[in-house]
Amino acid sequence: MGRKKRTYPRWIKLAFGVGLLLFAVFSVWFGLYIRDNKMSNFRSDVVIFVSDTTTADQLLAKFRADTHCVNMHSLERAFRKEDLAHRIRVGRYEIKKGHSSIEVARMIKRGWQKPCRLVLSGLMRTKEDVAAKISAQMMVDSIEIYQALEDEAFLAQFGFRPDNVFSMILPDTYEMYWNATVYEIFRRFYVEYEAYWNEKRVAKAQKQGLTPLQVSVLASIVAGETYRKEEYPYVARVYLNRLKKRMKLQACPTICYLYDYRIRRVLKSHLKTESPYNTYLHAGLPPGPICVPPKACIEAVLNPAEGNYLYFSANPAFDGTNRFTTSFAEHQKLAREYQKELTRRQREAREGSQAMK
Repeated sequence: MGRKKRTYPRWIKLAFGVGLLLFAVFSVWFGLYIRDNKMSNFRSDVVIFVSDTTTADQLLAKFRADTHCVNMHSLERAFRKEDLAHRIRVGRYEIKKGHSSIEVARMIKRGWQKPCRLVLSGLMRTKEDVAAKISAQMMVDSIEIYQALEDEAFLAQFGFRPDNVFSMILPDTYEMYWNATVYEIFRRFYVEYEAYWNEKRVAKAQKQGLTPLQVSVLASIVAGETYRKEEYPYVARVYLNRLKKRMKLQACPTICYLYDYRIRRVLKSHLKTESPYNTYLHAGLPPGPICVPPKACIEAVLNPAEGNYLYFSANPAFDGTNRFTTSFAEHQKLAREYQKELTRRQREAREGSQAMK
């Protein structure tokens, strides 16, 4: 006789079925939890920028297009959980390869951003140059920076004016948040300026008969005269000697500044332009820097070369160097040598051009 099949009460079968269902639901939930909270969801390190107009949907679209995200569904769930549609924060965020979806969502929700590096380097001749360089690396608009550079009341907070604000801006690398305000950016410049002009440097400036602001003005002229760093101390010495002798500086870069650096060659007619920046008409230093002076030029003014140099002329070797002299007669001789070589090269260039026709 066959063994009787065991039967279970209905409620046990129902409980077992519910248990299986709950286990399945829990398994799915737990799998999604691990996927969203514990597992890396990014293929590589990436930096994202969130402006005040960026939406959560736009961010997701960018992740989808850039293919940095391994599982977009996981990231979308994390964004919904953290309510990024309404709680997104402006900033610059560094996402690492090991980050999970929820870590990134919380990062953007709570504003856990990393500072960026604002690099000010190269010769910045105009306020437009400064504004463009800053806005290219920060969230702030170039127009806002330019307006701040021209705003007397704003700059007065730091003890500067529109005509000498270049002194406050030291070419360097600054760490600050990408969404820093205009005030925060300039405040950082001012703090670094104050730190740079320590007692030792102020004493060196005084030794040259200058204030820190005047050092910056002269350094800006040095920067305009040569690109060769090894010549900075010699050019600085020339102008320091002229100042001590109460000679006019007669610096061509100051004339170029009057014309917003649009002229390629200084002519005699340009030297007649009336302006306190025209060092051919007025003795002494101009009212403010004619560019943002590099630190190397500032240091050259504080530590000039030794010598009684009063003049310098371009080298006829056309290697970008200058020849420094102590007398005007010698300077004229060297200038004629340069002009002669320049004329020769121009003639050869014309003859070569005609021969090719």
